[in-house]
Amino acid sequence: MNAAGLEEHRLFLGTVVRRCTALTFTASEEKVLVADKSGDVYSFSVLEPHGCGKLELGHLSMLLDVAVSPDDRYVLTADRDEKIRVSWALAPHNIESFCLGHTEFVSRIFVVPDHPELLLSSSGDCTLRLWDYRHGQELHCCHLTSLQEPAGPWSDKRFAASRISYWSRDSCVALLCDSVPVVYVFQLDAPRRQLVYRQQLSFQHRVWDVAFEESQGLWVLQDCRDAPLVLCRPVDGRWQPVPENATGKRVCTHLRGNWAMLEGSAGVDNGFSSLYKATFDNMTTYLKKKEERLQQQLRKKRPKNPSPGPNGQAKKHTTGKCTWNTHTEISPTGHTCDSLHKKQDIYQQLRGLPSSFQLEWEGERGRETERNINAKGAHQVAATRMTQTGPGTNCNQGTCP
Repeated sequence: MNAAGLEEHRLFLGTVVRRCTALTFTASEEKVLVADKSGDVYSFSVLEPHGCGKLELGHLSMLLDVAVSPDDRYVLTADRDEKIRVSWALAPHNIESFCLGHTEFVSRIFVVPDHPELLLSSSGDCTLRLWDYRHGQELHCCHLTSLQEPAGPWSDKRFAASRISYWSRDSCVALLCDSVPVVYVFQLDAPRRQLVYRQQLSFQHRVWDVAFEESQGLWVLQDCRDAPLVLCRPVDGRWQPVPENATGKRVCTHLRGNWAMLEGSAGVDNGFSSLYKATFDNMTTYLKKKEERLQQQLRKKRPKNPSPGPNGQAKKHTTGKCTWNTHTEISPTGHTCDSLHKKQDIYQQLRGLPSSFQLEWEGERGRETERNINAKGAHQVAATRMTQTGPGTNCNQGTCP
């Protein structure tokens, strides 16, 4: 569209496999490079309007922007996975460098026309960065969150730049962010390789797009039918809106006549909100469940309070076996020379337990374990013992008379 003549000319009509996310002309204006949602870049010839697109290169993630160096030597692509790739235009499978440093998706990239070695990029991490893209070196980084006014209604929102525009006259950079009615103005200090923040322009309505015109200033397209177009110019070193001129009135009249089409295309959400990385804190829940599981296992292994025995002794209950401690003395001539009455008392205490159990006899210098006490013959006991050398109450026989 020409602002003076308001005429439209269709160069070509091409189709792509997936939805188009960005496009740009080459410096020679012979081709159009189209980036799609699947991560591929196709080239369409302007000289052959009905030709098919040619696949040039591809990414593993969705592409969000594509740019070409002023000498048509490099093709620059930005994707959702936080990286910028610099490829050779004639052989896109050859990669010159990567510009790495963003922590969220790269929304826009822009090669500075009068400084072709410099690249501007914006991202969902709320930064504007300056690069030496041929060497993949970051030169400067501006954090946009530090430039916001604390009292602003959008101060706590995440936002990404939807447009980067450049004015060669004063080396000015205009940055438009989605869902924020603010335009940030920077000045590029090329000799010092840095960006200098100048001011921000606030508007009453949502801003759809911005663009510099060398002879006029900064055009701002906003969501307002009465005043859809605003022209800003530097006055005493500060950018501010100026009264509408004849060119602005003619363009505004044309925009009002096609407002339904404009509102339906430019007014839709650009979808940056769905591109942010989603974080899930499942580690806290995992650690909590693990602690509960360990506490439950400890409660199961913990012995219950033992009940008192016939002589005031206590039973010991452990997992997998039943034990009984007694202070019955062992005579030198046999393992257990207690009376039959005491043996029967012990058996009566253990009748409710399984048939295979352990009965520990503790002496002064040794320990014996008796198994499978026979209820009919209390004196016929099979014993297994562990002995220690030296005098004591241990004996070498395993069967009582």
